[in-house]
Amino acid sequence: MKDKDLSESSDEPPAGSSSQSLKQFHSAGRGFWRDVSDADWNDWRWQLKHRITNAEQLQRLMPTLTPEEFAGAKLANTKLALAITPYFFNLIDPADENCPIRLQVIPKVAETHTASWEMRDPCGEDSHSPVPGLVHRYPDRVLFLVTDRCAAYCRYCTRSRLVSNATGYDFHPEFDKQIAYIAAHPEIRDVLLSGGDPLLLSDEKLENLLSRLRAIPHVEFLRIGSRIPTFLPQRITPELCAMLKKFHPLFMSIHSNHPRELTTEVRDAMGRLADAGIPLGNQSVLLKHVNDNAEVMKAHMQKLLMCRVKPYYIYQCDLISGSAHLRASVRKGIEIMQQLRGHTTGYAVPQYVIDAPGGGGKVPINPEYVLSHNADRVVIRNFEGKIFEYPEAADGTPLSKPPKEIEEPELV
Repeated sequence: MKDKDLSESSDEPPAGSSSQSLKQFHSAGRGFWRDVSDADWNDWRWQLKHRITNAEQLQRLMPTLTPEEFAGAKLANTKLALAITPYFFNLIDPADENCPIRLQVIPKVAETHTASWEMRDPCGEDSHSPVPGLVHRYPDRVLFLVTDRCAAYCRYCTRSRLVSNATGYDFHPEFDKQIAYIAAHPEIRDVLLSGGDPLLLSDEKLENLLSRLRAIPHVEFLRIGSRIPTFLPQRITPELCAMLKKFHPLFMSIHSNHPRELTTEVRDAMGRLADAGIPLGNQSVLLKHVNDNAEVMKAHMQKLLMCRVKPYYIYQCDLISGSAHLRASVRKGIEIMQQLRGHTTGYAVPQYVIDAPGGGGKVPINPEYVLSHNADRVVIRNFEGKIFEYPEAADGTPLSKPPKEIEEPELV
C-alpha cells in the first residue's frame, strides 16, 4: 500500500485478518537469533543488551526499510531514542510497511514535523510536579517517575521530552524527596510507579522502593505501569512475581495496542503475574492504522481477557510533538466504542478518554446514550439504536405509590 492510501479511512479490518485469526496465540519465534541459546534468549538482560538501536542495524535486519523510516531512524536520537528488543522485533512484518507493530516502534521522519497544536508536555506534568520525578495532578494519588529508560520506545510516547534523554532533559529521580513528599501528604492514598519503565529496575531495587512506599501508613494502594510485559516478557520471572506478591494490594497496568502483541510468551507472563495475585489492566492508545478499526480493537480486548487482563483505558493519542501521523480522530474512537458496547462482554469494554491538553486530566469520552433528561424522564438509546424511556423523580423517590397488596399470578 502506498502512502497516499494511508489517508483513506476504512472500516474494513486489515487484509488477511479476521476476529478469530487475530485472537490466535503464536510465539514471536527467534528470527535472526535462531542460533542463540535458550538460556540467553530467555534472559531479559541479554534481550536488553542486544536491542536494535541505530539505523544501520535496523537496515541490516530489515532491508525493506523505507526511505522515510531510514531517515527517521537516523534522526531518532535527537527526539526519542530508537530501541527494539530482539523479541519484539520478531513481531514486525518486514514485507508490510503498514504493519501495526512496525508503525509503533520504527521511527519515521514525520516525527520531526510538529503541528501548531502539539506540545512538548501535553499532559502538563512538569507544571504539577512538586518535587523532581513526582506528579501530583489528582487529589488522592501521585505519579512516581522511577527512571527515564524503557525496554523499547513507542514512537508516540507522551513523555518523549524526558524518556531516553534524547532531548537532553537530564531526568534524575530523587527517591528520598519523592517519598518524603508522599509521607508529608496524608491525602495521598495511591502511588503509581511509572517512567520510563519501573520493571527495568533490578528485583532488589524495586523491592526496596516498594518497601519504603508500603511503610507509609496512608498509602493504601500501589500500582506499576509497564510495557515490559509486551516488549520484554522474559523480564516477568517467577522471582519477580514472588517479590511483587509481598506488596498487595498491588495492581499493574500494562500497555498493548494490537492483538499481534499478545503472543504465547506474553500470555504466559501475564499468567505468572495473575497467579501472584496481581490484578492486571491494559491501557491502549488509539493509533492510526494500528488499532483504529472496530474488529481489530474488539479482537484485542477479547484476547486481553484470555490473557487474564482487564481492558482499562483507550487513550486518545496525546498531542505530543511529532505524533500527528499516528493520531486517529476522536470521531473514529467514538465509533469504535459504539461497536464495543453491547456487542461484546462488558469486561471487554474499556473507558475511552482524552487527557485534556495542558494538564486537565482524563476526560471520559462516550457515545451519546442519554438523548434527553428532564424532571420527569430520561430518554436513552441502547447499543442497537432503540429508544427507551425511564421515569425520573427529582428527589429519587418513586413517582407513584406502590399498591397495598401485590397479587401473585396463579401458577398452572
